[in-house]
Amino acid sequence: MDTELVEQPQPMAVEQSSLQATVGEAKIEHGTSKIAPMKPKFEPLTAYEMSGGRPEFRKVSVPAHRYTPLKKIWMEIYTPVYEQMKIDIRMNLKTRKVELKSRLDTPEIGNLQKCADFVHAFMLGFDVPDAIALLRLDDLYVETFEIKDVKTLQGEHLSRAIGRLSGKGGKTKFAIENSTRTRIVIADSKIHILGSFLNIKVARDALCSLILGSPAGKVYSKLRAVTARMAEKF
Repeated sequence: MDTELVEQPQPMAVEQSSLQATVGEAKIEHGTSKIAPMKPKFEPLTAYEMSGGRPEFRKVSVPAHRYTPLKKIWMEIYTPVYEQMKIDIRMNLKTRKVELKSRLDTPEIGNLQKCADFVHAFMLGFDVPDAIALLRLDDLYVETFEIKDVKTLQGEHLSRAIGRLSGKGGKTKFAIENSTRTRIVIADSKIHILGSFLNIKVARDALCSLILGSPAGKVYSKLRAVTARMAEKF
């Protein structure tokens, strides 16, 4: 009788395990039915599509005294604008304006405004090698102010103030440019500064001190201290 007693498998355990497996499969199937669909992948819009499929335009007026210099170096302006920035450019002789237009293959939507700023900087009197930095870098600006915005001067007093800004042979202007990494154009009583935001502020403070009558030596020493402090920051 003892030999006939053999352990038999428990049928309830098998049934429970099979039931749990079927419930698990049902849960998996139920879960897969609720998985969110794949996110759609869209190609980035081109600059032409971002403008609504229409070309954009900019116009820059040409002053009378910059018309002849523009004719002489037209190709130096045309080449980077057309070939590198992919912007159409032409000179309208009737209206005396430089016209800019975006193209189908313009890579970035901001290129049109960069080119307009580049041409405008040349019209203000900056050299092309200096103004072309507006196309290369993003954080460059042009700021303009007049001597009368700082101090009301007339006649010989105004002439002496302009002389203090330039210095003998342009020495003072070059010193401010080199120490602040900016470019300065003094056109009669108007002053144009090209550079980054912080550098423009330093150069403007130095020019304002000269306009108010500070001697050049004092301005130089202050510039050295400020530029040394700026170099420590970076």
